[in-house]
Amino acid sequence: MKRIFISALLLFGMLLAADGQTKKDLEEQRRKTLEEISYVDNLLKETAKEKKESLSELKIIVKKLNLRESVVRGLQEEISLLTDRIDLNNLAINMMESDLKVLKQDYEKAVLSSFRSSKGNMEIGYILSAKDFNQGYKRVKYMQQITKFRRQESEIIQELKSEIEISKNKMEEDLGRISELKTREEQQKYLLQGEQNRQQKIVKSLSSKEAQLQKELEEKKRIARRIENEIAKIIDEERKKNEAVDLTPEQKLISNDFHENIGRLPWPVERGLITSHFGVQKHAVLKYVTEDNIDIEITSSGSTPVRSVFRGEVARVFSIRGANWAVMISHGRYFTVYLNIVNVKVKKGDKVVARQEIGKVFTDSENGDKAVLKFMVFENKVKLDPELWISKKN
Repeated sequence: MKRIFISALLLFGMLLAADGQTKKDLEEQRRKTLEEISYVDNLLKETAKEKKESLSELKIIVKKLNLRESVVRGLQEEISLLTDRIDLNNLAINMMESDLKVLKQDYEKAVLSSFRSSKGNMEIGYILSAKDFNQGYKRVKYMQQITKFRRQESEIIQELKSEIEISKNKMEEDLGRISELKTREEQQKYLLQGEQNRQQKIVKSLSSKEAQLQKELEEKKRIARRIENEIAKIIDEERKKNEAVDLTPEQKLISNDFHENIGRLPWPVERGLITSHFGVQKHAVLKYVTEDNIDIEITSSGSTPVRSVFRGEVARVFSIRGANWAVMISHGRYFTVYLNIVNVKVKKGDKVVARQEIGKVFTDSENGDKAVLKFMVFENKVKLDPELWISKKN
């Protein structure tokens, strides 16, 4: 009985400790997400000053919706976690109360038996009736063990009572926390509904400008083709210069280091939101239209420095009509491209280090001072998803 109780107690303690860690993780994740929502709100406030809907604003709204949905999911997960913990507590309390009842009954019987036997000094008689000294000594030790066992039984009963009380208090705390979380969940759902309505309003407004959106999409494709052509030209030039070997020893080292840092590279801007993703994506407004992006778009606001994400050599600085300047940096067989830059601070052949400023993102005064950087990663001529290379933390 005692071993079952102690094992069950340890098991529940481990489960509750694990739940506590998960709860802490969820709270930290929610805090960070709400901070990001606050940053998005600031971007939207700047856009609102222009009093006109734009594709940029729609992308920011979509990002905010995703963040808000993440907060709601996190709250629901925490509620589910606490509900499971309450069920575990209930099970533990029932087991401990059942054990407590049996322990009390056994203890009462033992105490009564001891009381009856002590009236006639049966314990002394039992010891004195031993046939020799060794047997008498063993009987003394046996009686001492019985006394110790009864004392332990009493301590276990007290411990059980204490654990039951603690578990009940914890249940009350969890029930109160669930009530609080449900209130917050409803608040977040209300805000989410408002943001969804705003999204639908912008989509409806932009849908009437289909021709303009189609034109912007074609312009985006033109810019992508120009970038890919430049990449191909640069790689061909490098091959001609190094006909005997593909890369110099230094380039191989940089290339290997770049590859080893996948998922850990710093962002090309200090703070921003990814508002357009790599690869085939549904158009935000145009139905049945997809975009095949070779880049990601990172949206910031105001004066935004652009930073190299890794050490390397500036392979090319060139301008693209409608997208300002592009800086292409070689990292061995890898290339990073930073597009929509002004005030460029580097030139072809310059050596750069990680986080070195290479220019500033163009600020669009007609779109709430938005600063949208287009960022690309290539392995030779192969397009890669930049989100897989940069750190998850901005």
